[in-house]
Amino acid sequence: MSVQVSVAQAKAEFASLLARAERGEEVIVTRNGRPVARLVPLPEATPIAYGDLAGVFLADDLSLPDAVIEDFEHGAGS
Repeated sequence: MSVQVSVAQAKAEFASLLARAERGEEVIVTRNGRPVARLVPLPEATPIAYGDLAGVFLADDLSLPDAVIEDFEHGAGS
């Protein structure tokens, strides 16, 4: 379900529109009757599981301290 509101109405009722979006409703903001933005809930955050970053590598030209790069490549504390 979605609702359309003008910029002025969105400004006046932002907190209540935000609550509606948090409950899963889509809020379309319009300017001069034309849709310009959409307020929707963020997707659920999923934690990174061990192994999710397998295959990630660092570019050779990355400017980081050597200790940080070594921790990334070999694991912290190794």
